[in-house]
Amino acid sequence: MWRTRHAPDARRQSPTTQPDDVEAGDMVPPEADLDELLEEREAMGKAEVSAEVPGSPVERIKRYNEDREPERLQVKYARMRSSAFGFYRGTSHLFNEDWPSGSLLDLLPAVWSSGDLHLENFGTYKADNRLAYFDIVDFDDAALAPAGRDLTRFVSSVILAGRDLKVGGRETIALTQIFLRSYAAALHEGKARWVERPTARGMVKDLLAEIKSRSRRELLDNRTELHGRARRLRVDLKHTLPVPEVVRGRIGAFMKKWAARQADPEFFQLLDVARRVAGVSSLGRPRFVLLVEGNGSPHRNFLLDLKISVESVMASRLQLAQPGWKNHAERIVAVQKRMQSVSPALLHPVLVNRHPYVIQELQPTRDRLNLSRWDGKIRRLEKIMDVMGEIVAWAQLRSSGREGSVITDELIDLGKRDGWQNEVVAYSRFYASRVESDYKEYCRAYDAGEFGEK
Repeated sequence: MWRTRHAPDARRQSPTTQPDDVEAGDMVPPEADLDELLEEREAMGKAEVSAEVPGSPVERIKRYNEDREPERLQVKYARMRSSAFGFYRGTSHLFNEDWPSGSLLDLLPAVWSSGDLHLENFGTYKADNRLAYFDIVDFDDAALAPAGRDLTRFVSSVILAGRDLKVGGRETIALTQIFLRSYAAALHEGKARWVERPTARGMVKDLLAEIKSRSRRELLDNRTELHGRARRLRVDLKHTLPVPEVVRGRIGAFMKKWAARQADPEFFQLLDVARRVAGVSSLGRPRFVLLVEGNGSPHRNFLLDLKISVESVMASRLQLAQPGWKNHAERIVAVQKRMQSVSPALLHPVLVNRHPYVIQELQPTRDRLNLSRWDGKIRRLEKIMDVMGEIVAWAQLRSSGREGSVITDELIDLGKRDGWQNEVVAYSRFYASRVESDYKEYCRAYDAGEFGEK
């Protein structure tokens, strides 16, 4: 009999069951057998439904984003308007608020999680060893969570992206099953591996080849302008926006103090700074691209990404105890280093004016996976699902047995089990339909001017 195990936490309430014949407040024992509960659910022919949260989706979106910088917030709202998948990317708070109380998926083992796992949060990057890797690349919402949270977030994204990419319904569900089978098989093997360029396939192989062949000079020429022998960031109002002088001064003062504590202070000498426009979910929060001296001007400068760290949306909705991090930047970097095979170059948690930030070498957004490249060839998408399933499993295995996450043996056991996969797909299908409905409501409000400039 397989029973769930979570990190000890006297504050954690036993989850409630979801079937209709269980009264609100009735509790599932902490050692409830998941296999039996899943069999009961299947016999009833019912899937879990989302929690009832006060307020319309439009009201909740406005409330969540009310403290954002207006200029970049307008970019976020426009990107959310572009498609249901774009909307989903920008509303991870809705996903976590909507999560059903007492979900059977919360009985899956506790693992270190990205916190916002979706199709476009995988990508390529260069690590300190200057080798290229393909892995999970976003850990802003990283948390210790039941394994079902990240899996369901990801599978829901596949269903929504499938509709945008004009993939048939049956083919999309088949893709989610490939992902889950690959994930389970990699867990069952019990060994954390990583994607290497010689063995990579399809679109992942293309991405790794592209980043390997791209020189730093090419990236610099694309993002900066050369004035004599000095570079300045190109402010194109698409990737970058001008920075107020007072902010420039604060970042300059921070970099001067921080660089003095590094082994090579001259490397981090600040040459220029601009506000960075990237992603969807975090748009509107402070984020900057920094041009630093690096290994020498003008052609060996480095570009850095400096991004504010805030509370994990997922962790804020969990009853599972989290470690006592010093701040959210410490959390993000610690979990990222645990889960990735090798982390991006120059990754550090820092404090800027007492606010936590993460600094690392800039990774261009084009190095994220672009699924539009599938070109109508379903086999290309199948290969992606296969490798992503492995990557998620490897990340959980790599970080197992750390500050509350279950040990490797329990993940191997999960990989051998059946039943939970159907629960993941069933809830994801339900939730994707809810996202479609919320997206239509958002579009009406956006087109009516409720979110400012169109």
